[in-house]
Amino acid sequence: MPILISELRARAKAEGFDACGIAPAKLPDEIATNLQAFIASGNHGTMDWMAETFERRTSPDVMWAEAKSAIVLAMNYGQEIDCFARLEQKSTGVISTYALNRDYHDVMKGKLKRLATWFAKAAKADVKVFVDTAPLMEKPLAALAGLGWQGKHTNLVSRDLGSWFFLGVILTDAALPLGEAEIDHCGTCRACLDICPTQAFTAERQIDARRCISYLTIEHKGEIPLEFRKSIGNRIYGCDDCLAICPWNKFAEASHEIKFAAREDLIAPPLTDLLQLDDVAFRTKFSGSPVKRIGQESFIRNCLIAAGNSGDKNLRGPVQTLSHDPSPIIAETAQWALRELA
Repeated sequence: MPILISELRARAKAEGFDACGIAPAKLPDEIATNLQAFIASGNHGTMDWMAETFERRTSPDVMWAEAKSAIVLAMNYGQEIDCFARLEQKSTGVISTYALNRDYHDVMKGKLKRLATWFAKAAKADVKVFVDTAPLMEKPLAALAGLGWQGKHTNLVSRDLGSWFFLGVILTDAALPLGEAEIDHCGTCRACLDICPTQAFTAERQIDARRCISYLTIEHKGEIPLEFRKSIGNRIYGCDDCLAICPWNKFAEASHEIKFAAREDLIAPPLTDLLQLDDVAFRTKFSGSPVKRIGQESFIRNCLIAAGNSGDKNLRGPVQTLSHDPSPIIAETAQWALRELA
């Protein structure tokens, strides 16, 4: 078994993964309790799939009864970009760091499948592969596997990778030697809680998604509540503030995966160009990107909020055009932006 695990780690590294750990395919009962409380409070917003898949989400062995072990892998997507400097360029849009190039689902799935195929043959075991596309709680699994700990912002933090990494999981019915769970290293720091523009954190490790800019700009459909629009600033897809401020990022490095390297045209795209994207142009520009999944309507809505916050009178033209858009959501947001620019 030690030889198998050693080769597993070597092959994972060769595939481009930056960390590999093993956890039991069973989560502590407190995970289900906390998730149930989160849903009961309504803090999941319109993400109804969380409630619909609650039972399967409580533990991997509920979703797959034969599962005994979880091979958890991390892949760094860090960039040499100043996240906060981008927020000062008011006439440009800010796209979350993880979405500045290829969709991580596509990049990681192939690597995980190759690794899982080898492992299944070598261990004579059954496997299932997951990349954020099933009711699986990757973060608590990763903590049990020793890859990091869930910070006060609810995201995973690593002493080696900081905050900038994706997670993938291979479940198997093979009983593997388990890693040592990582402990909390946040201490008294609360930088991630204090920097949140919309005060989305109700307590340490508790978030009200309905106030989170990532949720509002990505998951939320329809008009964005007025109370959050000024705080959104020029963030047009997601928000990195609570990740970027984490002191553990001093150990983070830029990703070596070329498919995650930031596209030059997405680092600081001019709002005047983005506001003119029709559905076809939007799909073309964001082909292969995670941004594509929110659709042109939500994307233009986000860009209009950024325009309204920009103070750039040169944007009044394209905003004025969109104030008569057939989409009530786009039209209303454009009318709000015009009032702000006035």
